Amino acid sequence: MRRAVPLRTLTGAGLAVALAGCLYAAAGAASPGGGDGGRGEPSGPGSAVAAADAEVVDPGLRPQAPELSGADLDGKPVGLAEFRGQVLVLNVWGSWCGPCRAEADDLARLSGQTREQGVRFLGINTRDRDRAAARSFVRAHGLEFPSLHDPTGELLLRFPPALLNPQTIPSTLVIDRRGRIAVSIGGAVTDEELKPLLNRVAQEPS
Repeated sequence: MRRAVPLRTLTGAGLAVALAGCLYAAAGAASPGGGDGGRGEPSGPGSAVAAADAEVVDPGLRPQAPELSGADLDGKPVGLAEFRGQVLVLNVWGSWCGPCRAEADDLARLSGQTREQGVRFLGINTRDRDRAAARSFVRAHGLEFPSLHDPTGELLLRFPPALLNPQTIPSTLVIDRRGRIAVSIGGAVTDEELKPLLNRVAQEPS
């Protein structure tokens, strides 16, 4: 069983320690299962971390999420701008990815549980050139939120790689009501780990 998510908010000395390099990348190689591809590269400032070590970044220090729009798995337009004013969980996944399958049911459940708090979910489906395989994944796990179709990873490259590494699948960002990145997680996450972080961000003033 994973340990509980710490609910500390990065401020003052805590942030300084994080920026000094205490945050580590949970995964980051070409293989979907994680690893660093043998490069042994250290994590950079503000790097994504494993879910069990995720923190809510102080509001004044959060980077703005990039503008992002495209077509979902049914070809309908969707973008980050339409979620402004709500807390957004942005989850990167692929139908070929084992850890994505492991977390999908938890995300489906949590998206329903947190909706009344003003929390919305949006996926980015990556490396699935065939939309049919991605749609089958969505149906199998009961995912009712939309997902941008990003087979080449072009959308992922718009984010700072330390916060959203295109080679780390799955990854999850929590974006606050002002469009700023409040939480960055590399690797799979459970509803038990993510829900306290969402509660923290959702309770912040608009």
